[in-house]
Amino acid sequence: MENIPYIWDRYYKIDKQFKRAEVGTGLGLAIVKAILDNHHARYGVISMEGEGSTFWFELEQENVF
Repeated sequence: MENIPYIWDRYYKIDKQFKRAEVGTGLGLAIVKAILDNHHARYGVISMEGEGSTFWFELEQENVF
């Protein structure tokens, strides 16, 4: 849970204690954050240790008429 504030940072990877295959660059969530920031979105993560995480975002809908 102490990793949550850092998961949006470029090249950040969670502690290796989880024994997952080391794949990826650590850029995925940083790219998502950049896109959401460019759209002035709200976003976050809800994480329960041992149960998983839920990522959410909200985008403003612009009127076109």
